[in-house]
Amino acid sequence: MGDAGLGDAVQPGAGEVTATVIVDAPAPRVFAALMAWERQSDWIPFTRVRLVDGDGGEGSSIEAVTQVGPAMLRDEMRVIRVDRPYEIRVVHYGKMLRGPGVLRCTPLDGARTQVVWHEWFHLPGGATGKIAWPVLWPGSKVSLTQALRRFARLVEAGQLP
Repeated sequence: MGDAGLGDAVQPGAGEVTATVIVDAPAPRVFAALMAWERQSDWIPFTRVRLVDGDGGEGSSIEAVTQVGPAMLRDEMRVIRVDRPYEIRVVHYGKMLRGPGVLRCTPLDGARTQVVWHEWFHLPGGATGKIAWPVLWPGSKVSLTQALRRFARLVEAGQLP
């Protein structure tokens, strides 16, 4: 399955965002919580996530719709690689959000896990998008970091997966 038919979305874009959190739980449990796609709605604000096709593993299609008031953003993605319990690779292939992303779990001492969420989005608007990205980037990083912190609290409390 993989990345067939995803076109240029498989290539990294110029917009790069990374967020990291340490979760006080073992990597297999953290990984299982990340793979619970529809539960992302519990830790990503204003967002509803649904599995469109597949079982959540490689080749599955996922849709995340973020809505704040009348503004709505639809994020369509395909899972292109799952390496349990270490890494999940996706490609965002929608009209607005395009580019690869990865979620990595690194086991640490004391049954803790470092989670790194990294995205390489294609920027809209050509040169204008590249100029605007430094302004938009901090908000994106803050949002991703806050979502991962919420994720960590839910895993540590036993509420995820």
